[in-house]
Amino acid sequence: MINFIWIGILLTGIVFAVFTGRMDQVTEALFDSAGEAVTLCISLLSVLVFWLGLMRIAQQSGLLKKLSGLCRPLVARLFPDVPPEHPAMGYMLSNMIANLFGLGNAATPMGIKAMEQLRELNGGSDSASRPMITFLALNNSSIELIPTSVIAIRILHDAASPADIAFPAVISTAAACMAALLLDRLFWARQKRKGRVRA
Repeated sequence: MINFIWIGILLTGIVFAVFTGRMDQVTEALFDSAGEAVTLCISLLSVLVFWLGLMRIAQQSGLLKKLSGLCRPLVARLFPDVPPEHPAMGYMLSNMIANLFGLGNAATPMGIKAMEQLRELNGGSDSASRPMITFLALNNSSIELIPTSVIAIRILHDAASPADIAFPAVISTAAACMAALLLDRLFWARQKRKGRVRA
């Protein structure tokens, strides 16, 4: 569906440009944007490679495992329907830790694997289970200690202090995460009252 939306936006812009006589501006913007996109990708790539390298060092040294062990009791309380030693729990923890350091691209494969495991735990059903919905809410509103992508974009645009976004990002992402968790719990409490989910 998203492909059709993007194509619709693109075609609307081109048709509008043709009828208003601004096709030359559209062509110029296309080439400028293409150049900026390549520069942005290269800048993001360098920052992501750096943080992914640190994540690999943390993994090889056992730090990631220890961090996962510290987070496991909290995550077990957030996902009471998932057995603590189930593979889904490991994938969810890895996803959350990657998101914590602003490595959304590294978190995505682990998030997909977590969803696959949660689907198996749900008997292969096409309907989303409680853990799947909770994990999706947390994944999309995760706390970021280091907003890697935003810092890379600010570096690209010559910000005087690219990392000064870090503290406001922690506060805003923490607020978003708390709001997502609260809404998730309110939703399930309401569903439980209506008898649509198990206790």
